[in-house]
Amino acid sequence: MITKVEGMIVQETPYGDSSKIIQLFTKEYGIIGIMCKGVKSPKSRLRALTMKFTYGFFYIYYKEGKLSILKDVDVLDDFQILKNDILLISYLNYITELALQVYKHSQSKEIYPLYIGILKKMNEKMDPLILTNILECKFLPFLGVGLELDACIVCGRKTNILTIDADAGGYICKNCYTNQKIVSEKAIKLLRMYYYIAIDSISSIKIHEEVAREINFFINQYYERYTGLYLHSKKFLNQMLKIVD
Repeated sequence: MITKVEGMIVQETPYGDSSKIIQLFTKEYGIIGIMCKGVKSPKSRLRALTMKFTYGFFYIYYKEGKLSILKDVDVLDDFQILKNDILLISYLNYITELALQVYKHSQSKEIYPLYIGILKKMNEKMDPLILTNILECKFLPFLGVGLELDACIVCGRKTNILTIDADAGGYICKNCYTNQKIVSEKAIKLLRMYYYIAIDSISSIKIHEEVAREINFFINQYYERYTGLYLHSKKFLNQMLKIVD
């Protein structure tokens, strides 16, 4: 029986002269392997539809725990805006690698819609750095290192918040402050927004560049210290951002 799944091709591997195996990140089953017979042939209608970062409905003979077999594809979005810009491709690669690692850690079905939701917003030409930071914030609880952004992480007081500290993992109030780095009030408020905002509700993003970079620095610092993730795509993205600057 043919099963319809929604997903994004996140990896492709040649198989023989005319076939390939794809890894599909799906809404229904997580990450699955699919055999795509004959798709490398120049005459195959599925040749262009089985490339990496194709997002759509895939019609497959699903085999749990084994390689499924591809029957057909209906493309939902080709994400051409992302694929035609070298910096956006770098974001796409990083976000994908991050989402896969977070999914492998948590096995949560919530990862997929967060991942696709952010890519759709990025494809609408919204700020990629801000969107990436929003996704990074939302992934933290799935990695077991969520931030405390409702009250002081030391005393629990909800007022007089002075800064946010990567070592402590949350807000620090004036009474509990010792020598932590001061983060701007604007960045503190926006970090909380990043953490809780529903991705589908984002219609536009306008944040001062200096504040956006301050937030990005904090998130990078927190990821390096607590997630245990060291992704090559992140290193490459950081290099690209330096070149663009």
